[in-house]
Amino acid sequence: MTKKKTGDKKDAPKKEKLKFAFYWAASCGGCEIAVLDLDEKILDVVAAADILFWPVAIDTKYKDVEAMDDNYIDVCFFNGSIRTEEQESMAKLLRKKSKVLVAFGACAVNGGIPGLANIANRDEVFRVAYLDNPSTHNPKKIIPKTSVKVKEGTLTLPAFYDTVKSLHQVVDVDYYLPGCPPPTNLILDAVTAIVTNKLPPQGSVIAPLKSVCDECRFEKTEKRIKEIKRVYEVDKIEEKCLLEQGIICLGPATRGGCNARCLDANMPCTGCGGPTPNSCDQGAKMISALASILGIEGEEKMDDETVQKLIEDVRDVVGTFYKYTLPTSLIKRRIMD
Repeated sequence: MTKKKTGDKKDAPKKEKLKFAFYWAASCGGCEIAVLDLDEKILDVVAAADILFWPVAIDTKYKDVEAMDDNYIDVCFFNGSIRTEEQESMAKLLRKKSKVLVAFGACAVNGGIPGLANIANRDEVFRVAYLDNPSTHNPKKIIPKTSVKVKEGTLTLPAFYDTVKSLHQVVDVDYYLPGCPPPTNLILDAVTAIVTNKLPPQGSVIAPLKSVCDECRFEKTEKRIKEIKRVYEVDKIEEKCLLEQGIICLGPATRGGCNARCLDANMPCTGCGGPTPNSCDQGAKMISALASILGIEGEEKMDDETVQKLIEDVRDVVGTFYKYTLPTSLIKRRIMD
């Protein structure tokens, strides 16, 4: 029996795996599920990187992150907006411990749906949630406090802020991965770019430089509309642009990369991809786009009744045009006394 010779050739050094972290702040958790939606491709992620911190999936503690050297984590995917003192603290800690910080999903990128709370303040939010709510039984009018003493000791909660902020309004962000949640193809593009060290310039949005309209299957013409409808008010969805059918669709003002999946299901784009490149305010751009196709000859010919009717047709202006981007829009929040 011939023995295998050793020492003739040195074994190639094993490539060190990357170190990833995931964190969930003010969001619904859909971004966490999107990672699992990679299906078998997640095995490629695990092969390329060790996940050091992922509270929703593995038992790691804040103290474990605090004990890490600065820049020990190669890439942190941070989803969710900043609503509380704890979330701000974790954003600053993970920024310090990470070489690359990715705003992962619409809430981290632009404030997301939680950012719609910026039309109110903390007191108004608490009043609706805990006091003036027909489904809440709270005879003692108790609302959350940052500290309360019980016989076992003192219980604490993080401070609840008046204003919801995006991640980059609190710490420096290296890359942005939009979507609610980010489509799996964009997640894979981001992970591949990280593993192969082919990331775009710092500060880039990891998504195509085009709008959802560019990916939409519906035919587009120059037809103008005279009324605005909701989806359920349309008897049959035709194979043409939803805007031309009177349905508000944020495709013209929204960055693509999702392959217009909502449109494939005959549902309008609601804007989760954030503003298109070179647009500073998604809502303002969409309002302008909508105004350009309304079948009115000129503002001087619009009587008060027509104007009022058009305004009333849009039932929720902020929720329609700033569903995901209010905290990063030009107005950012409602001015409170």
